[in-house]
Amino acid sequence: MAQITAALVKELRDMTGAGMMDAKKALVEVDGDIQKAVDFLREKGLAAAAKKAGRIAAEGVVASYIHGGGRIGVLVEINCETDFVAKTDDFQALCKDVAMQIAAANPTYLKREDVPADVIEHEKAVLMEQAKVEAEEDVKAGRKPKPEAVLEKMVAGRVEKFYKENCLLEQVFIKDGEKTVQAMINEAIAKIGENINVRRYVRYALGEGIEKKQDDFVAEVMATVGK
Repeated sequence: MAQITAALVKELRDMTGAGMMDAKKALVEVDGDIQKAVDFLREKGLAAAAKKAGRIAAEGVVASYIHGGGRIGVLVEINCETDFVAKTDDFQALCKDVAMQIAAANPTYLKREDVPADVIEHEKAVLMEQAKVEAEEDVKAGRKPKPEAVLEKMVAGRVEKFYKENCLLEQVFIKDGEKTVQAMINEAIAKIGENINVRRYVRYALGEGIEKKQDDFVAEVMATVGK
């Protein structure tokens, strides 16, 4: 049986907004598999975020973040259920955090479902070629070549990494490396008590598309976050 650590319980709670004992029980039931634990909580109706996911969120704000000097700008629409919540400090802080995340991490997509199928197929093809090259190098070095099934698992893992790097909701939250952006939003849902959705965003960088000296905007935004 898998060991149910405090860190694993915390991760599940961050993802779902469930209580500590409910999260621990779910992990025990599914032998520590966190994705199955999420499903378990949803089926039992214990995931706070999942409970509210079906509720209409048509209020909210279009939040903005301008990096110092006006060199990076972000607009992001984040929806909640009521105008009252949209004006609260907690919701406004969430909006600022998401806008800064977009400025710093420059996600290409909002969620994995937004990634076109042809993009994923191309990534898989490139990654499989890389895996095969690595396998050939193993043979040349006298090591046992990896079976095809292992190569496919390697590719699947790298595709997951692609999602985590390029999809906003799956990115590591810049202010807390222990959770994803979605987990941070789920915590806010549990705290505020309303469904919250990031609907769309746009990010502009000064001189984007113009050939010129490249400034490290991302590092500058990260430095701002740390202050």
